[in-house]
Amino acid sequence: MKLVSHVLDSKGREVISIAPDASVLDAIRLMSDKGIGALMVMDGDTLAGIVTERDYARKVILKGRSSDTARVSEIMTTDVITTSGGQSVEKCMNTVTERRIRHLPVVDDGKVCGIISIGDLVKAIIEDQQQAIEQLEHYISG
Repeated sequence: MKLVSHVLDSKGREVISIAPDASVLDAIRLMSDKGIGALMVMDGDTLAGIVTERDYARKVILKGRSSDTARVSEIMTTDVITTSGGQSVEKCMNTVTERRIRHLPVVDDGKVCGIISIGDLVKAIIEDQQQAIEQLEHYISG
């Protein structure tokens, strides 16, 4: 059974973040530059929230707000669902499915140490299934 820490070991532990007082335009530019769909909103070393492309679409675009005057703190999600490095990939997949979210910050000992996406989880599950199939094929073929 793969753990979140295994996923982070293979994908990396970089945490790309933005301050709550930054403009939404700066957040969208950063996401675009990094090719990601979510940013951790950090107030110093403290996780203040998460801002996603979905937040932008629903809370800025659809409401006719200005990206350069709106602040990240105005659109971010503050009730952040997190996981830990010791959590199983399967449990995280259940969480993202049930909560209808796409990103899970990884927090260990009160510190953000990475983020995993639903794509990372799917990839890890497929890899585990492929390994199981190979082991079964090897066992059957003797």
